[in-house]
Amino acid sequence: MKPLRESSAIERSLVAVVDDDESVRESLPDLLREFGFAAHAFSSAENFLASDSIGKTRCLILDIAMPGMTGLALQRELKIRKHKIPIIFITAQKDEAVRVRAFEQGAAEFLLKPFSDTALLAALDTALRSS
Repeated sequence: MKPLRESSAIERSLVAVVDDDESVRESLPDLLREFGFAAHAFSSAENFLASDSIGKTRCLILDIAMPGMTGLALQRELKIRKHKIPIIFITAQKDEAVRVRAFEQGAAEFLLKPFSDTALLAALDTALRSS
């Protein structure tokens, strides 16, 4: 079977990054583009919800802890709006209860910061294959 990242259909897939940390918003989209994805970054859940990217997003990389709407709250809001976007949660806080809640609500993957390029690519593979 061909690896996911080599598929031309997947290469054009939009991956949205929602994180209040500017360094993540600057570096992660560059890495995603190196992997062959299109990428857009948003500084808040509210900005993502107000964008025209929701309907185009094939995967969402989402921080758990953000000012305003949290990652888990955005996950619930997307479910209410009937947007079935696979979500990879990223966080610097090791909190098993939050991890369990994210998966119970349908998260595709959950990564602790800092994570490796390999871990991110594996998470993207899992998320995109689940959609």
